[in-house]
Amino acid sequence: MQAIVRTGNKQYRVSEGDIIKVEKIEGEIGSEIILDDVLMVKGDGEGAETKIGSPRVPDAKVKGVIVDQNRRDKIVVFTYKRRKGFAKKIGHRQDYTAIKVKEIAAPAH
Repeated sequence: MQAIVRTGNKQYRVSEGDIIKVEKIEGEIGSEIILDDVLMVKGDGEGAETKIGSPRVPDAKVKGVIVDQNRRDKIVVFTYKRRKGFAKKIGHRQDYTAIKVKEIAAPAH
C-alpha cells in the first residue's frame, strides 16, 4: 500500500517500511507518530483501488516511529555585489526528523 502524505508543507510518497526525512517534528526517538494529512492512498496488487482526497482522504492515517532527530548537511549561501566590495558568506543546517512508516490505514469503501 502506498500513500501521499503532507507534513511540513511538503508532500512525500510513502510505503510501509520506508524511512522518510521530514521537517522537524517534536518527539522522542522511539515514540509513535500519526500523520493524518493523507492526500492519496493506493492499494497493492491487481485491481487495487486508489482513493484521492479533496484535499484529504477522510479517516486515512499513516502510523510511524521516530528513528532519528538530527540536522542535514550544511549549505553555504554566498552573496556578493561586483565592484562594490560587498561579500557575505553564511551557512544553514536544517533540522529534520526521520520517520519509519509502520502502517498505512485507509477506510474501506
